[in-house]
Amino acid sequence: MLYVDSLLCTPLERETPNHRPALEAIAAGNVGCVTVTVGFWEDATESMDQLVKWRYMAEDNADLVEIAYTADDIVRIADSGRCAIVLGFQNVSFLQGRLGYVEHFARMGTRVGQLTYNIQSDIGGSCYDPSDSGLSRYGRYVVREMNRCGMVIDLSHVGNRTSLDAIEHSSEPVAITHANPAELAPHPRNKPSEVLDALKDRGGMIGLSVYRNLVGDYVSAERWSELVAWTVDRMGIEHVGIGTDFDQTGGMPYLEWMRQGRWAREIQYGAGSKENSGPQHGTGWFDDPSQFPNAETCLRRRGFDDREVALIMGENWLNFYRRTFKAL
Repeated sequence: MLYVDSLLCTPLERETPNHRPALEAIAAGNVGCVTVTVGFWEDATESMDQLVKWRYMAEDNADLVEIAYTADDIVRIADSGRCAIVLGFQNVSFLQGRLGYVEHFARMGTRVGQLTYNIQSDIGGSCYDPSDSGLSRYGRYVVREMNRCGMVIDLSHVGNRTSLDAIEHSSEPVAITHANPAELAPHPRNKPSEVLDALKDRGGMIGLSVYRNLVGDYVSAERWSELVAWTVDRMGIEHVGIGTDFDQTGGMPYLEWMRQGRWAREIQYGAGSKENSGPQHGTGWFDDPSQFPNAETCLRRRGFDDREVALIMGENWLNFYRRTFKAL
């Protein structure tokens, strides 16, 4: 069975301090494909440096991983017993207002780009903005160009109005790679039903998360499988996958960069809060990629059949990538 994680937040290394999970955890969990986070706030040059680092990492660990540029690459790499790395950014700050950079970064291997991150940008609003401006005129051009270049549009941290605009203006299905239904787990980062419905109607995908701040009361395996079942009932089985949002190895400096980059002096808490500001404890049953089989087990216990389990665990994402990835 193909396991796909549509958003892994952590840097990947073979060995990390304190023996925290790294590449071996992916191998132990038989994960066949992950979309990694190449960057958040980096400009074009910094983003290219990050792409080089990820290329070097894959070359140095070719027995475990390989960068995938097409859906066929994912199948080939996974069939070899390794993990396919899909290069993605949680912001498109690498564009620096230059529309032509969409194609440049697509040609360098970028396959996923989140339209905004944790603050208003020249493209649109963030989920944390008190007022969502909607998709800007420039944002509409970016959406169209991402469609043309085969770069998946990610709406995970994007404001609801901007998300609805992007879904409407995109000629290709779009994704929410790591979030949960707000109706079950209220949080600014989670998605209201109107966004989920629009996503479904246009053939999009959601990757349901196990990030502790986003699961609400659905922490245990049994409860999380209930959240999955609710989402399947709402959106249909073919629109639901897994996007863990795992970060095991980044540490506090990485978390601080992730949350605020260079745009604020005051501490920003992202999905956390002043009372809950540090790296999060896991759910206890699905805390790193090595435990991916636990997700399959809990889905089977919920009553999903073999085909449904295979779709949620990875086949839905593979089918989505077949529709959206393009070779330039």
